Amino acid sequence: MAVSNNITAVLNFLAVMCSIPVIAAGIWLASKPDNDCIHWLRWPIIFLGVSIFAVSLAGFIGAYWKKKGLLAVYLVFMLILIVLLLATLVLAFVVTRHSGAYSPPGAGFQEYRLQGFSSWLRDHITSSDNWVNIRACLATSRICPSLASKFTSAAGFFAAHLSPIQSGCCKPPMACGLEYSTPTTWVGEPNIAADPDCTIWSNDQTKLCYDCNSCKAGLLGNLRQEWRKANIVLIITVVILIWVYLIACCAYRNAQTEEIFRRYKQGWV
Repeated sequence: MAVSNNITAVLNFLAVMCSIPVIAAGIWLASKPDNDCIHWLRWPIIFLGVSIFAVSLAGFIGAYWKKKGLLAVYLVFMLILIVLLLATLVLAFVVTRHSGAYSPPGAGFQEYRLQGFSSWLRDHITSSDNWVNIRACLATSRICPSLASKFTSAAGFFAAHLSPIQSGCCKPPMACGLEYSTPTTWVGEPNIAADPDCTIWSNDQTKLCYDCNSCKAGLLGNLRQEWRKANIVLIITVVILIWVYLIACCAYRNAQTEEIFRRYKQGWV
């Protein structure tokens, strides 16, 4: 019994350690400027990380102090967390599979088409009801104003690797045929037949292309990049947790078997 408990305690200490990078990934996602404008996307990973920490700590305490009831509760809730993690991974991979990106001629950055992203992302993030608040948040952020101090020439701007949200929200689509003045000021007559966003673009710094489909696509492009990076941490974590859980189940079962034999030898059964 003691050996099985020690194994379970060590494994759960490992699981507690695994929760730390998950929480860190959640905090990293929550700190990104685009996620600051989508409040409900900021917390799921942090919640999962804190839950893994709490459940693993309960398993460690149950194993170390031989609390069989606490160990049983740990096994149930850890299974639930593993299922939630797997569901989160599957959803993240499905909805971020397509990028909607394309490379305009003569530019080092990419532009993005809204229709190139999954319908789930479009419906849950860039729908009319959600975009009103997201647009207001983006307009008051430093995402676009920061470009003015970063690029002082057209050559430097066109050679730059802009983030998807900068490419989509801070400038007009390249197909509009406007001439660069500053990163957020463009002059000339737009080719309105090339892209519907050409009629929406404005040099007004409170408007820019915040109402454009390219801005919505840029936001989804940013989210896609960030979630794919976070997925690496989640994959490693879920593999370790499944391994820990399977060994813990075997240790718990062996401990129960040892207890039955011990009682049998003492004449309790």
